[in-house]
Amino acid sequence: MPIFQKVAGLFIALGLTLSPALAGSLPDLQGREINAVTANDYPPLNFVDPKTSEAMGWEYDAVNEIGKRLNAKIKWNLSSWDAMIQSVADGQYDIGMDGITINDERKAQVAFSDPYMRSEMLMLVRADETRFTDGESFGKFEKGLVGAQTGTTNFYVAVYNMLDGKEDNPRIKLFETFGASVQALKAGDVDVVLTDSAGGQGYIDAYPDTYKLIGKPMGSEDFGFIFKKGSDLTGPVNAALAEMKADGTLEKLTQKWFRDYKMNN
Repeated sequence: MPIFQKVAGLFIALGLTLSPALAGSLPDLQGREINAVTANDYPPLNFVDPKTSEAMGWEYDAVNEIGKRLNAKIKWNLSSWDAMIQSVADGQYDIGMDGITINDERKAQVAFSDPYMRSEMLMLVRADETRFTDGESFGKFEKGLVGAQTGTTNFYVAVYNMLDGKEDNPRIKLFETFGASVQALKAGDVDVVLTDSAGGQGYIDAYPDTYKLIGKPMGSEDFGFIFKKGSDLTGPVNAALAEMKADGTLEKLTQKWFRDYKMNN
């Protein structure tokens, strides 16, 4: 099944529903400016178009639409992955996104929106890779290196699902950004990068002769927008997400970025 169909179907499973009483009655934020932040490193969720240098993606479109529905102005900002969650927790930005997995550790730092997407963790490798085919065979390939970012789901899955459970394993090479780890994969400096299906498929769609996904999914994860704890934006954003699910907007965005993006890149 094409990936956009898989992801679209999962919106239903996530239970994003809208009470009839809320339809057409979203909170009015009266032109409030909302500082949004992302890293531009997870196509097709967020990235910079190499042809136009324009920042774009699923998350851009979704949050801009949320702003319109809530009568708010979205101001976009950039941050590294390492700094993003803490900067949102500190109130430097109002809402953050970068395919951020909802988990208990992060819930201790920030508030999450309702899930807006569910994705599966997969192995991204070079298109000509034949030395291993899944996590188990990679673990036995002693020369194989994994590219990852500290503190990410990708990092922990590599440590505990593919290697020996030691976070200082020298087979894990650390990078500041996901994009840098993918570039290292392309250059042959590492042999695999773990990615959610959304980010991995985005790279494959853009560079079909360079990368491929292998192996079975190693668990699934829900993505959510993040806010400072106690933020008064969490409720309005959740209401807008529910309305966008109910009227088909989220599905249209998924088709645009997981089907049309593939067809045009």
